[in-house]
Amino acid sequence: MKKRLLKILIFPVVIIGIAFGSLSFKSDFFEIAKQIEIFTTLFKEVNMNYVDETNPAALMDSAIKSMLTDLDPYTNYWNEQDVEAARINSAGEYTGIGAVVKATPNHMVVVEAYKDYPADKAGLKAGDEIIQIGNIKVADFKEDAGELLNGSPNSAIEITFRRQGETKTTSIQRGAVDINAVPYFKLLEDKSAYIVLSKFNAKASSEVARALKELKNQGAEKVILDLRGNPGGLLNEAINVSNIFVPKGELIVTTKSVIEKYNKEYFTEKEPIDTSIPLVVLVNGRSASASEIVAGAIQDLDRGVIVGARSFGKGLVQRPRELAYGTQLKITISRYYTPSGRCIQALDYRQRNEDGQAIRTKVEDYNEFSTKNGRKVYDGGGVLPDIKLETSEYSDITQALLYQDAIFNYATNYYYSHSLENVNDFKFSDADFSDFKKFLENSDFNYVTATEKELSEMMQTAQDEDLKNKIASEISKIQSLINVHKKQELDDKKAEITSLITDEIIKRYFYKEGLYEYYTGHNPEIKEAKAILANTSKYSSILK
Repeated sequence: MKKRLLKILIFPVVIIGIAFGSLSFKSDFFEIAKQIEIFTTLFKEVNMNYVDETNPAALMDSAIKSMLTDLDPYTNYWNEQDVEAARINSAGEYTGIGAVVKATPNHMVVVEAYKDYPADKAGLKAGDEIIQIGNIKVADFKEDAGELLNGSPNSAIEITFRRQGETKTTSIQRGAVDINAVPYFKLLEDKSAYIVLSKFNAKASSEVARALKELKNQGAEKVILDLRGNPGGLLNEAINVSNIFVPKGELIVTTKSVIEKYNKEYFTEKEPIDTSIPLVVLVNGRSASASEIVAGAIQDLDRGVIVGARSFGKGLVQRPRELAYGTQLKITISRYYTPSGRCIQALDYRQRNEDGQAIRTKVEDYNEFSTKNGRKVYDGGGVLPDIKLETSEYSDITQALLYQDAIFNYATNYYYSHSLENVNDFKFSDADFSDFKKFLENSDFNYVTATEKELSEMMQTAQDEDLKNKIASEISKIQSLINVHKKQELDDKKAEITSLITDEIIKRYFYKEGLYEYYTGHNPEIKEAKAILANTSKYSSILK
């Protein structure tokens, strides 16, 4: 009788629940259908009745991208070319000229020419401005001009470029470009296996495993895994790289979403190569996403020591969704959490300031978690290293120098005015740093502090209230003090700025391979890693 009564009571509750769920779904579905109909009719009216001729494809492209901007910078619409570029990036192989280029409104700048690939063989250098590809001027090409550089194997293309004010032309024969996830590894003199992992493409874990095995065969007794500047990539490769150093069956990352099917736990599935070899992982402010999954897992599991600077803080997971006509939507589906439960996402895109910028989690709002051994770690803004180094930091002024290509452009000028025969002979001196500061004064570099932004807003308010003239002299005094502070800030952040300038200059003469070789003897982070690994008691004390 009781069971029957229970069934009688439960059945209506279930029906009501389903009904409410259905109503909610129907309500959402109706709202989506309603907005689509509004947009469709608006789009039709604009294209049929606007005073000037419209470009429906361009209008739609702008509409989609503007809509997605309100979500987060990682949720993106990909046209067919973007889809192909993503495939190349994941696979690590394509046919082209073998160079990284950056688009500007009137030309493309060569950021890096890979050693011994077509662009390098044809004489292109970092800093060259490509102004014409074949008979097409870059400034006149409305699509992604970078696509013109790719093509079938062995096909030739003529490039017109500008170098130090002089226009030049070269012919490049396209070829297969194979991008290694591990561009460099070496056994150091202290028996440390130094392994650089630059991206998490489909070959990341296999290349790290191969490098480690080879270096162990040479006598490696400890490992330095360099993830600095690694922007991330494939989630499964982050788990597989972690698996090289941690046992099978360990939780590496958890993803959580409002959509149930995206809530998953990811464990290591293979037998590791070495779970006890001492390990240091290097990170900085440009180590993101999959890099942070690896660093976070190694730290939470007390498997190794993290050295450098706080990582970027990208704790969002994306997945591509197929759309019509070969296009895709790369959409953020979940947040990821390290084994201790940390979400290291730094920016909250659900909350925006008056300028529409996502709000960064404040230090006082960080939450405390514990590693496997009980060490305190925190969420809220990237993986905080166990050992922090000034040379790894990216302060506001350093970010401005990078964003405005000031360091890149200085390195270009340096390359064409200095000779350098041996990588180990280079040292960026105090005189060089003074020269860099003079370069900034004569360039269009513009660093605006947060105080200056607030001061500008205050002046606007003062103008609205007719107070501008009355406070102008005081404002001028404050601006003068700010200018003095900005000059001083360059000196205060000299270590981190010098480190980045050194990197950029070394690459000009000796490519990435030369830079990594230089690192092994001169880089502060590697020196610190070697010191920690050489001191067994210090290494152990950090992890306990």
